[in-house]
Amino acid sequence: MRDAVARPGKDAEGAQETPPSTLAAKWEDLHEQATQLAKLAEISPEPFVGALAAFPAQLGEASEWQRELAWQGIDDIDAMMRPGLAALATLTDRGAATTAPALALWREFYDARGAVMAIARGRA
Repeated sequence: MRDAVARPGKDAEGAQETPPSTLAAKWEDLHEQATQLAKLAEISPEPFVGALAAFPAQLGEASEWQRELAWQGIDDIDAMMRPGLAALATLTDRGAATTAPALALWREFYDARGAVMAIARGRA
C-alpha cells in the first residue's frame, strides 16, 4: 500500500517539478474548505471519517490511471473551491447573504467529490 501518493508534476517544458503535497494532505485540505463552505451554506459540516478519511489509502491501492485521474479531479475541485470561497468571503464582508450561493457551490463540490471517489472504486 502507498501511504503518501504524491504525483510529480511537469513544467511547460516537460522538466520535472518538485512533487506537490501528498494526496492525503490535499484531500484533507479540500474537506477543511468544505467545512467552511457548509457553514456559509448553513448546513451541517460532514465529519471527516469513514470513506472520506480512508479515500487516500484506497487510492493508494488503485491502478496508475485511477490515481492520475483522481489527482486531476482533486485539482479541479480545488480550482473551483478556492475562488468560490473567496467570492463568498467578499459577499460576507459586504453583508450580503451567502446561503444560496454557498449551497450551490456545496452541491458542485459534493457531486465532483463523488465522481473522484468513484474512480478509486473502478466506476469512472
